[in-house]
Amino acid sequence: MFSAIRTFLRPSSIATSSRATLPSTSSSMGNQVRFRGQLAPKKTKYKKAQKGLPGVPTGGSLKGTTLEHGSFGIRILASTRITAAQLGAAQAALKRKIKPVKGAEVYLRVFPDTPVCVKGNETRMGKGKGTFEYWACRVPVGRVIFEIGGGGIREEIARQALKLAQVKLPVQSEFINLSSPPRLGNIASASLLPPTYAQAVPALLAEMDAKDRGGARDVVMTREALEMDRMELLNIA
Repeated sequence: MFSAIRTFLRPSSIATSSRATLPSTSSSMGNQVRFRGQLAPKKTKYKKAQKGLPGVPTGGSLKGTTLEHGSFGIRILASTRITAAQLGAAQAALKRKIKPVKGAEVYLRVFPDTPVCVKGNETRMGKGKGTFEYWACRVPVGRVIFEIGGGGIREEIARQALKLAQVKLPVQSEFINLSSPPRLGNIASASLLPPTYAQAVPALLAEMDAKDRGGARDVVMTREALEMDRMELLNIA
């Protein structure tokens, strides 16, 4: 009789085996989670990447050194790596300052898309790359970071707002407007021109070159020679 009671009170093996197991909370995605309103890419090809050093426009490129969308902006004076937290803090300060100006907008010209991984202090060498820490972007010297425009915003208000953003950045920057010349390294002059290889080739010459008749390469080489002669004359003068 007692054995029958023990058998009745014993938990069934069928009930035990049919108990649902909860999925594990650990994720193989790491800590690269993107929240709403956060400066981070939605999707990346690789989970980790090399930080790298900010590039220097040694070829004479003037891309990104002038305003494109707004009327006022800030331009950095040295190559640096800017984190997403620094950009977010500067952007929030800008929006807070220009909020009373109806129609004014903030334009972000760079975006943090490089994952930076960090290993702990006093960690032994080896055993793979460190874990993901934050997002960052490499910005060369002379690149425009923020722009403000729209709503008829005045220069005084734009200067005050951009001054708040300059404090949040880890590098020196300058205030620019639509009349500011392009910058190449430490040189800011209206006489700066894009490199010859970046200038457009006439459509007729491009069509001739596509038909294997030549011509486009000779025009580019002649243009480079004339540019070198002009620079030599400027140096002599």
